[in-house]
This record gives sequence, C-alpha cells and structure tokens, in this order.
Amino acid sequence: MPLVSMTEMLNKAKAEKYAVGQFNLNNLEFTQAILLAAEEEKSPVICGVSEGAARYMGGFKTIVNMVKSLMEEYNVTVPVAIHLDHGSSFEKCVEAIHAGFTSVMIDGSHHPLEENIAITKQVVAVAHALGVSVEAELGRIGGQEDDLIVDEAEAAYAIPSECEQLVRETGVDCFAPALGSVHGPYKGEPNLGFDRMKEIDELVGIPLVLHGGTGIPTKDVQKAIEYGHAKINVNTESQISSAKAVREVLAEKPDLYDPRKFLGPARDAIKETVKGKMREFGSSNKA
Repeated sequence: MPLVSMTEMLNKAKAEKYAVGQFNLNNLEFTQAILLAAEEEKSPVICGVSEGAARYMGGFKTIVNMVKSLMEEYNVTVPVAIHLDHGSSFEKCVEAIHAGFTSVMIDGSHHPLEENIAITKQVVAVAHALGVSVEAELGRIGGQEDDLIVDEAEAAYAIPSECEQLVRETGVDCFAPALGSVHGPYKGEPNLGFDRMKEIDELVGIPLVLHGGTGIPTKDVQKAIEYGHAKINVNTESQISSAKAVREVLAEKPDLYDPRKFLGPARDAIKETVKGKMREFGSSNKA
C-alpha cells in the first residue's frame, strides 16, 4: 500500500470518535516495531519524525526509503503516513515534502499569531498542491522536543478565538492547541483544559492533535477524543519501554555484545507498547 496523507485517516477518526496514534521513529527497530504493530492491530498509523531524529537516521530521504522498504517487506496493508513532527521552518517542511513525506507539521507557536499564520499559509500552499497534509500549533506545549525546551510553568494555553482565526485563515488539515499536555514525562499529574478544549473543538471543526500522549490517564484520553482529538502523539512511552528491555537483557547477560540480541527485545517491547496505545485510542481494526 502506498504512503498516504493524514487527512482522510484523521477525518474518519474524528467522525467515528477514535484517535490515530503518531508514533515517533528513532531508529530501525522503532520503525519495524511501529509498522508491525499497525499491521497486527489493523490500525492506521502515523510515523512521526522530528528534525533531530531525521539527522540521526541519515536524513528525510533515508527515512522515507526505509519505511517504504519495510512496508513492502512486511506486506503492510494499513494506511501509513510519514509526518514531520515540529517542523521548524517553511524550508524544512518543503525539504521533507520533496523527500516523500506525506504530512508535515509547521510549528510556528513561538511566533506572534500573525507570523504563525503567515508561515503556516506558505506551507499549506505548497503541501496541498502536492496532496500533503499540514498540522499547525498554537500556544506553548511544555517539556522538551529535540532542541526546543519549554518550562512547564511557562507553557501557555491556546486562546480559542486565535485558534479559530488560524485554522480559518490557513486551511490546515489538523490542529494542535496547547491545552496542558507536555512532551516527555509529567512532573505532576496531567492537567488538561477540557472546557477550553471543548470550546476550541466547536470553533475549529477539524481534527485536533494531542501532543505529549505519554502518561495521560485513559479516562482523560477518552475525554480528549470525545472533544475532537483524532491524533495523539506518543514517543516517550516507546523510548522508556525500549530502554527498559535493553537494561534487563544486559543486566542478565553483561558480556553480550551482539546488538541484535538486545535491540530485538527492545523492538518487541516497543511493538507491545504501540499495540496497547492503538487499543486505548480505539484505532485497532479501523484500517
């Protein structure tokens, strides 16, 4: 099956009240695990790629070729999108699109509203001409994503009227309003702004995106889906389960040096984590 954009899968998810997971690629084993999990669960899936992870893995084209090759090798039949996570500029988004990414996020949330809108409109013009979906963000999501660090105390909730303006003026396909989630582990209890979430959902009418999906209680995930979230991003949880598996294998066999012997179990742990999330989000058997 060829790679697809996020638009159709997210519109279907929003209409049917479930969410599609974005699971970030960090290396070959993460990519294998995520694609195998999607096929086994018969779930659509979004492969998220940050700019830092792209540099680590050899660039955007390398990642696209790796995903395509694995999809062919594994006979993947479910919808798969490759999405640039937190694209830092118009230029980076275009670079990813030309490499074969089927979706991009332009993160202009650190700019004033008008500037965020202007950059996002530029990206949408190029992306939509090529059938590529676009995600935008407003407000400040706490935690660390690659080189971007936002203190949780400085994280700012998105303003509903500004969200409506950005979505209306840019024509983006999905939208990530900052509503109390954070990248990475939570320092305290997650505190999502559900009243504001409901208001934004009613104003914008397009699929919403929840960043920082690790550590959010299932009941809060279900409520976020009820209030328009059709895409939930998960990375930290996969990384934690992967690292735990490696530590356990090496603790038991400290003289082990064949990477396949400890990265294989890491891959299995990631796959089980991803499958669990797909069931929690309701996307299993929705492909």
